[in-house]
Parts: sequence; structure tokens; C-alpha cells
Amino acid sequence: MALELRQSMRLTQQLVMTPQLQQAIKLLLLSRLELAEVINQEMMENPVLEDQTEEAAAELPAPRHSDETGGVKPREHEDSYDNLDWEKFLDEYIPMDGGYAARGDEEEGPDLENTLTRSPNLTEHLLWQLRLSNFTLEEERIGGLIIGNLDEDGYLKGELSHLAEEAEVSLEEAEGVLKRVQNFDPVGVAARSLQECLRLQLGHWAPGEEVARAIVDHHLKELERRDFRTIGRALQVPISRVQEAVRVIQDLEPKPGRPFGEDRVHYIQPDVYVHRVGDEYVIVLNEDGLPKLRISPYYRSLLRGEGRDAAAASAYIHEKLRSAMWLIRSIHQRQRTIYRVMESIVKHQREFFEKGVGSLKPLVLRDVAEDIGMHESTISRVTTSKYVHTPLGIFPLKYFFNSKINRLEGGSVAAESVKEKIRQVISQEPPLHPCSDQEIVRRLREHNIDIARRTVTKYRETMGILASNRRRRG
Repeated sequence: MALELRQSMRLTQQLVMTPQLQQAIKLLLLSRLELAEVINQEMMENPVLEDQTEEAAAELPAPRHSDETGGVKPREHEDSYDNLDWEKFLDEYIPMDGGYAARGDEEEGPDLENTLTRSPNLTEHLLWQLRLSNFTLEEERIGGLIIGNLDEDGYLKGELSHLAEEAEVSLEEAEGVLKRVQNFDPVGVAARSLQECLRLQLGHWAPGEEVARAIVDHHLKELERRDFRTIGRALQVPISRVQEAVRVIQDLEPKPGRPFGEDRVHYIQPDVYVHRVGDEYVIVLNEDGLPKLRISPYYRSLLRGEGRDAAAASAYIHEKLRSAMWLIRSIHQRQRTIYRVMESIVKHQREFFEKGVGSLKPLVLRDVAEDIGMHESTISRVTTSKYVHTPLGIFPLKYFFNSKINRLEGGSVAAESVKEKIRQVISQEPPLHPCSDQEIVRRLREHNIDIARRTVTKYRETMGILASNRRRRG
């Protein structure tokens, strides 16, 4: 069999992810806070980038046009880094001992209580109490072992007998130390079950509440179902007395370690604002706190050959300059895309901004993509982790995209509007006779909404609303 070499040409199409496109996609996915972190990190790593805080922000929707180097032209009176007295700068602003620079008796560092710190976690808080308590060294060792085996909710994991074996002490000694640890703050910590946790808190906060103690000891399942009649018959007390005890139990903390958890409140910074001006809605991007980037005039002068080290630094500056240009253009493209998507959302959901959640229309990614001439995947990236501040409150961009629920007489309504209707029906139900899911279906049909019972159940559960038998009060 003879082998033959042959040359041929073939035309094909292939999508190539350039570094610029990869960076633009990455920035599009970031939230506003994440974007600020990325920009600050790039400014630390790339000396070509500068924060131009004194310049006016770009007008939207069109981004600010840059000069041939991608930045804004420097002012005539702007000082060059060549004129900076570095020796004087270092002497005045950088302390040689690693602490605060000594500038006289009147200038001192901040008070210790004003310095930033972090809150202690649950383990640190308990060990601090352990060291301050009147424990022997052996008991302190056992207590440290118990504290080290607590989960994030403050419950003791594993069997106490296993911890006693590990500590090489008797179960009675371990039990005695455990009871003392359970008296630490927060009350109920180191419990081995929910019953024990609630019992410890009742003993501390309401020692005379016998009905509440009996409910915790013997009727937690009935309490979960809010079956107050069964509890009253079993304890031979009126329902009003059961309700009074339940209110005491509801004030207890089932997870004593929760206040010391690592999770913290995440404050939302909206990416875009929608203001109503007369009969129109004005869209403004939130650029407060975001560095306004430009190319450093100093490095541009080096690139033009005005400095002594221009030849040696040319390759380095070119590399950093390209990186800076890509970042600036990607940020401009990101902001412009967010603006256009929000503009389309306002156009599709105008009735929502005028009348509220009940007027939210069905909307899918394709509708916005076709409106602004972009791909659905781009719209999906834009709406990820982005928030808008409106006259009705702050909403995630994904909130405005809803599947549709058909009406009985034709047309459709957004799923979020149906959830609001369900919430309204439940808020108006009588306490003694809450609406079942089937009853909610019937009432929604009265409002011309065609929906199945299982869909009502799914929506109710996603909103965190209990079933009708658990919503009964009285």
C-alpha cells in the first residue's frame, strides 16, 4: 500500500476564546463588590493603571471615549513621578520600626478599642469562660475536649462515653464537667439533643414554667404540628394555657451557637438605579466607590521614549499596557451591557414599576436577548449576582424573569405575581381554619388564574409558608 502526501485547503469556522473575550465574560459574571476587588487587585499588580477619581464619570449608556492609549489625557499642571522626592517621602510616611511613625507627642496611634478586630467564634468564647472558671487542670482538659467536639450550632457531637474514653476518665467525671459547661454562655450550649437544649434554657429563663417543660419533655411532635388540643388534653390544661407556654418556648434559641456562626450579613450594593422622573424611568449605573481607571501618564511618557530607561522597559510596559487596555475596555463593555439589559427590563416590566408585584409580566431571557441583539447566555451572565434599586425596593435582576401561568380566559400571568396572590390569600385566612392548598387553587381560579394544586404546594414551600395543619392558631 503506497502512501501519498497531498496538500489541500479547507475553510472552517471555529470559535476562539481570546484572552480579551475571556476577561470580558469573567467581569460580566462578577457582582459589584467582586468587581471592585478585581479592579483593586489589578491596580496593585499593574503599575500602568491609575485611579482617576477627580475626573467625571462616563455618561451612560455610551461609555466615555478614550484616546489612543485607552486613558484620559493628563492635565497640564499634573506633577510627574520624576519630580517626586522619594527620599523625603520615605522618611516622612514610612515608619522604620514597623509601627506608627513618631511625629511628636500630639500625634499618636488610634486607641486600642478603635482598631479593627473580629468577633470571637463559639469555641473561643467558651474556652475563654473555661479558663476563667474554677476548674482543676484535669477538668479543664476534659472541658476543652467537650468544647472541641461541638458543632456550629453548639450541640455536642458523638457520645459522651467516647469522649470519656478518649480523656481516660470515668463517665461520671465527664458528665460532671459537661453539666458545668452547659451553664456557660450561651445558655443551652453543649446539649446533646433539642430537648436537652430547650430544657436547659427553660431552667435558666423560666424555671417555674412547668407546662412548657412538660411540652418540651413529652410533646415536641405535637408542638411541631401545632396540635394544641392534644397537648391540652394530655396535660389537662386549657388551650389558652398551652398557647401561653408555647409563646415561652418560641422565645428560646434552638441553635445556641447561631450568634457565633461565621456567616455574617451580606450588605447589597445595587449595580444600577431606576429613578422615576415624571412619567419616565431613568437608569443610572452605580459607580460610586469603583476606581475610574486610566493609563498612567508617566508610563506613557516612557513608552514614547522620553525617559532614560525607555528601551529596557519597553517590552514590560507594552505587556502591562495591553493588560490595562483590555481591563478598561472590558469594564466599559460590562457597564454598557448592564445598562442595556436594565433598559430592556424596564420596557418589558413597566407596569411592575407603576403598579407593583401584581403587575409583573412573564419574561424569559430570550425576550431581552432578542430586544437588545445579544445571546441568551450573555443575558444570563448579566443578571447573575446583580441588583437594582427601584422606587419599590431593591431586587435581583433575575427577579424580573418569570415563567408564565395561564389564565382561564386566555392570556398569562407571571409566576411571581401568582406567589404574591397566594401570600395574600394566606394572610387573610381565619386563624382557626387556614386555607388548604386546594382551597387556594379555588380562590385563584376566582381571579382567573389556572393553576394545579401541586404548583401551589411548590410555590408555598419556596416562600417558606407552612402547610395548613401547621398554620392553625388557637
